[in-house]
Amino acid sequence: MAREIKFSLVYRDMWQSSGKYTPRVDQLTEIAPVIIDMGCFDRVETNGGAFEQVNLLYGQNPNKAVREWTAPFRKVGIQTHMLERGLNALRMNPVPEDVRHLMYKVKYAQGTDISRSFCGLNDHRNLKGSVIGAKKGGMISQVALSITNSPVHTVEYYMGVVDKVVEYGCDEICLKDMAGIGRPVFLGKLVKAIKDKYPHIKVQYHGHTGPGFSVASMLEVARAGAEYLDVAIEPLSWGKIHPDVITIQAMMKDAGFLVKDINMDAYMEARRLTQKFIDDFLGYFIEPTNHFCSSLLVGCGLPGGMMGSMMADLKGFQNAINMSLRNQGKEELTLDQLVVKLFNEVEYVWPRLGYPPLVTPFSQYVKNTALMNLMHTLKGEPRWKTIDPDTMNMILGKCGTLPGKLAPEIVDIVKAKGLEFYTGNPQDAYPDDLPRYIKMMEEEGWDRGQDDEELFEFAMHERQYRDYKSGVAAQRFQKDLDAAREKAGAPIIVKRAVVEVPKFDVDKAVEKYPAAQALHAPVSGQVIWEYDVVDKSEAKTVGTKVAEGDVVCRVQTYYGMEEVKAPVSGVLVAVYPAQGESVKKNEIVAFVNPA
Repeated sequence: MAREIKFSLVYRDMWQSSGKYTPRVDQLTEIAPVIIDMGCFDRVETNGGAFEQVNLLYGQNPNKAVREWTAPFRKVGIQTHMLERGLNALRMNPVPEDVRHLMYKVKYAQGTDISRSFCGLNDHRNLKGSVIGAKKGGMISQVALSITNSPVHTVEYYMGVVDKVVEYGCDEICLKDMAGIGRPVFLGKLVKAIKDKYPHIKVQYHGHTGPGFSVASMLEVARAGAEYLDVAIEPLSWGKIHPDVITIQAMMKDAGFLVKDINMDAYMEARRLTQKFIDDFLGYFIEPTNHFCSSLLVGCGLPGGMMGSMMADLKGFQNAINMSLRNQGKEELTLDQLVVKLFNEVEYVWPRLGYPPLVTPFSQYVKNTALMNLMHTLKGEPRWKTIDPDTMNMILGKCGTLPGKLAPEIVDIVKAKGLEFYTGNPQDAYPDDLPRYIKMMEEEGWDRGQDDEELFEFAMHERQYRDYKSGVAAQRFQKDLDAAREKAGAPIIVKRAVVEVPKFDVDKAVEKYPAAQALHAPVSGQVIWEYDVVDKSEAKTVGTKVAEGDVVCRVQTYYGMEEVKAPVSGVLVAVYPAQGESVKKNEIVAFVNPA
């Protein structure tokens, strides 16, 4: 009898890999019954990753979005799954274990059946908490292996991770081929090894189509025993996204597998609605090049979703680089030439940094380091001159164990800076923190929400949650949307009646704290508050005690980070702006009241 292959629609990741935002809850609930009517999906990826943060950026409640979005699928027996980043959970920096465990209880109560958990370094210690937390929370635990192609990422290497997470009690394994560079035959061998040793473990494959391997990979993993394949639908399938269900269903059927039929009328309606969402506003934030595959990704291994930000970075660097080249009497470089040089630099940097799989956030670390190396070398300066704190944390082992060995020159840099390598369990560096958030919610007079979901959201995304509660987030999003429409030459069709929120009430702060000293942005860029740095300082919020010289926040520029330090010891009595918001040079970002 033919073996069945089941499909999962990765509707969240389709948008995540396309642009800045995902659909609003009203749009999601509009398309949910149509996805169900398609009749071909046993699973739908509904949330996780940046989904909750995007809702907060809209100024909307992410808990309401998850509940309403998952409900129709759960009602008809279609399983829903989320994506979480292991130690980092739903954000880009490490999360205390008690907050991580609360996440699974909340998400299951909201209607999410499966937790897909990955560690960008494939460190089983970071995944242990995910497996145990998901199981205790009532969820199916699916551990995702971050797939890449390198001399150290062998079948034996991955099976070492599988052995540990199966020991911890996971139910399923996903091959997360985030850059789509997993070689088809290799992936087939890996699936066979998993199924031979653990026949009770279900296997799911997730592959982006960026360099073009993933369709062949799907056939190989299916033949090797995988049960589930992640697919997309038009108009967001292909390109840097995922293969379309129509093609994969036809291929699997021809290969002799049992697959569900596709209701094409419903498919076309889902396609129409998705395009309507794009036309409404989401298209203004979609990177156009994400519609194209690129074989250039085979060599560098970068995820396709990074191409947009990478090109923006290169455009920002191009003038400065060419000015330097002119001063050196050398020929200027075109953007295409810079792209090739950057890809070559990524190939140079990656093995020397220990072959971290190029997935969030480590893909950003490797790309940024390569970009800085490129800038310095073209100016006649040495490599490794600029290594940002996040990358240094990875090098030091604070995020987990690197798959490969660091190059001697990297070890020498660590020693020259007087830093120490961290060999402990990464989670141990981030103690439980829920009691502090409970106290803050009580002080604010905020309700912890159904199943403690508001407490969870506050503890996971404190700054964004505060902006959502204050109304600042909704106003900021509207301005962002208006600016995008204006840039595209579209009419500003939405003008909401909102109360103008001042950027920062300096007079009020000075009146309340006459001795407070202001902290100014040293450069123009984006403010970064939530930052896990080498000196173990945490994100600073109002009420935080600081010592003179402490790093309060940073400003991200095109060339790296600039630190903003406390001018005196005292208490942080006011902070602005929000995480990731732009500031100009010398703009006030905070006040410290002397102790």
